Amino acid sequence: MSQALETVVNETGADPQWSVIWLHGLGADGHDFAPIVPELVREHWPAIRFVFPHAPVQPITINNGLPMRAWYDIVGMDFRSRADSAGVAASVQLLDGLIEAEIARGIPAERILLAGFSQGGAVVLSSALRRRWPVAGLIALSTYLPDAEAAAAAAATDGPLPPVFMAHGQKDPVIPQDVAVHSAKALKELGFPLEWHSYFMAHQVCAEEIQALGDWLDARFR
Repeated sequence: MSQALETVVNETGADPQWSVIWLHGLGADGHDFAPIVPELVREHWPAIRFVFPHAPVQPITINNGLPMRAWYDIVGMDFRSRADSAGVAASVQLLDGLIEAEIARGIPAERILLAGFSQGGAVVLSSALRRRWPVAGLIALSTYLPDAEAAAAAAATDGPLPPVFMAHGQKDPVIPQDVAVHSAKALKELGFPLEWHSYFMAHQVCAEEIQALGDWLDARFR
């Protein structure tokens, strides 16, 4: 998983001053969340480059080894150990490469936001604990922090911590909401400023969530 990732790119205006790197969930691809841009973006916002990468294709253990796009293998149902830690670490490195590419294009880390849904959000949260980049914020949708206790114990929390927008479905059958709540608590205890939202939905995104996320982003762009 050392290859450069192919991406879907959507720029909302000329000469973008901000970037949002958005990681999809298991079995999807970079096109999955691209349609959210016109629903999310507001007229008065600065020009933004949305980067939607395609995860590598790899076999997934709980799906009988079926190859699909994934940020890491899922080896079981126990949320304390289901995420392949080596795979998560490899995807964090891939995310680092995407951040470096945006910095090379003239966007400072302080104007880069990291977003992810489900598996993608797990990688985003894992990346944030390493504190390599002083990013502007984290968006974690229908996701959790893999092995929250161990991750929190190893976290680098020196310096200001980025704000987090975290949202989840009360009826999520893939990642139960209490797992996400536990992750949110761990992040708050580390000092992350975290805004939590819960919606009457399954493993998905809803209109109310997009509105709330837009409000949260609006505060970042001021």
